Amino acid sequence: MPRIGFLFLTFTILVTAPTLAQKKKRQRAQSIQNVVDAAYTYTGTPYKYGGTSKTGIDCSALMQNSYAQAGYSIPRTAKAQSKFGKKVGWNSIRQGDIVFFKFKGKREKWYHSGMITSVTPDGIYFIHASSSRGVVISDLNADYYKSNIKTIRRVIK
Repeated sequence: MPRIGFLFLTFTILVTAPTLAQKKKRQRAQSIQNVVDAAYTYTGTPYKYGGTSKTGIDCSALMQNSYAQAGYSIPRTAKAQSKFGKKVGWNSIRQGDIVFFKFKGKREKWYHSGMITSVTPDGIYFIHASSSRGVVISDLNADYYKSNIKTIRRVIK
C-alpha cells in the first residue's frame, strides 16, 4: 500500500508540474502585457521634467507609473532604475524590459529610460517620454538610440 501511495504521489507531481509552470508563464506574460498597456495609455502625453501624470511626465515616471499599475514598485529616477531588476543582453530583450540610455551634452550627462513594447523581425520598439515629442514609440535600432544604450533591465522575471 505505501508503494502505491508513493507512486500515485509521484505521478500526480509529474502530471501537475508542467501545469503549474505553464500557469506561472501565463501570469508573467499577463503582467508584462499589463505593464505595456499601462505605458500605452500615456501615448501623446507631453514631456515635463519631474512630471508624474498625464498632464506632463518624464521618462522615469512613465516607467514607475506603468509598473505600479501592474503591482510592481520600482525606483523613481532613471539612474536608480538602471540598477534595479536583472540585467539582460541585447539578444535576450523582450517586451516589458526597460532600456536605459546615457547621453552626454556640454558639461553634463543624463539618463533616459524606455520600455520595450515589441520585438519583431522589423525592429525593437520602445515607449518613452521624449523631451521634444512627449510619450512616443521609437525604434531601438535607430543609430541615435542604439549607440547610447547603457543597460537593459528586466523587472518581471
